[in-house]
Amino acid sequence: MTSVNIETVRGTIAEMLAARDQEADFADDESLFDSGRLDSIAAVNLLLALENDYGVDLSDPDFNVSQIDTLQEIVQLVSTHQS
Repeated sequence: MTSVNIETVRGTIAEMLAARDQEADFADDESLFDSGRLDSIAAVNLLLALENDYGVDLSDPDFNVSQIDTLQEIVQLVSTHQS
């Protein structure tokens, strides 16, 4: 995969929100964790999905969990970690 499909990533996050009985619609720049819509367990699930679906290497010493708070940040993270 050479480019990230933002709607595919949005779908992954929307499924997580729906599983938590949260509204599945969200803005690209909306805070997902700081707002409380997703929690630490969802963060682990999201990180696993990013690793499995997009090959994001979570052992990167520059990785910071704050890079997954908004859809824009997640897409940027995935884009920079794809080969």
